[in-house]
Amino acid sequence: MHKTELIVALDTPTLKAAERLMEKLEGSVKYFKIGSVLFTAEGPAAVDLVHKRGGKVFLDLKFHDIPNTVKGAVKNAAAMGVYSVSLHLSGGADMLKACAELEHRPKLWGITVLTSFNEYNLFSAGFRGGIDKTVKLLAALGRANGADGVVCSPLEAHRLKAIHGADLKLITPGIRPAPGADDQKRAVSPAQARAAGADFIVVGRPIIEAADPAAAAAGILETLK
Repeated sequence: MHKTELIVALDTPTLKAAERLMEKLEGSVKYFKIGSVLFTAEGPAAVDLVHKRGGKVFLDLKFHDIPNTVKGAVKNAAAMGVYSVSLHLSGGADMLKACAELEHRPKLWGITVLTSFNEYNLFSAGFRGGIDKTVKLLAALGRANGADGVVCSPLEAHRLKAIHGADLKLITPGIRPAPGADDQKRAVSPAQARAAGADFIVVGRPIIEAADPAAAAAGILETLK
C-alpha cells in the first residue's frame, strides 16, 4: 500500500523555537525540513538539533548554481548527515549529474515549479510552456540525470506518478488542511495530496502556527493513514 510521510517545516526564527516545536512533536514526526530561514540564522546547529532528537533532515536550500559549486554544497550537506537536499532542476543536466555521482550522498530532490506560482507568475518569470508542461519536462530531466525525487504541487503529482511510478519520489509542499489566504497558490489538503500519489508532504504554518502543534500534526497524520 502506498505510504505518504509527513515532513514538518522548521521555519522558525531561532534554534530555541525549533527545539520547542520538536519537543511538542516528539514521538509522532520523523522528518523535518530545514530551510533558508532557520539555516541562515543558526547554520549546521539546526541540523545537529534534529539529529540529536532522532529526526531526519530535509535540507531545503534549493541549490542552483554551476555544477561544481552545487556539487560542493551537496558534498558538505552529506558530511552533515542530512537525509535529503533540494536543488533546482532548472540548473540543468550537468549540475544534476555532478551531484548524483557523489558517493554517500543524500537524496536529491529536484524543485520543479514553486507552489507559490500560478500560470501568470510562471509566464512572467520567462517560462512559456505552462505549469503542467514545465513540471513534466523538469521531472523527466531530473529522473534522467540522477534525481531521487521531485518537489511539485499535489496538483501535478498524480500525472507524474502515472508517468514515473515508484521510481521517482514525489515531495509536495503547499499543504493546507483548510482553505486559507496566503502565498501558496497551488495548495491542497493532506488527503488530496496522498490520493494524488505524494510520497512526502511538507507542512509548515498549519502546524507551527497552530494553538496545539501536536494536535495539528496528529490530525494530518490521521488523514494520511
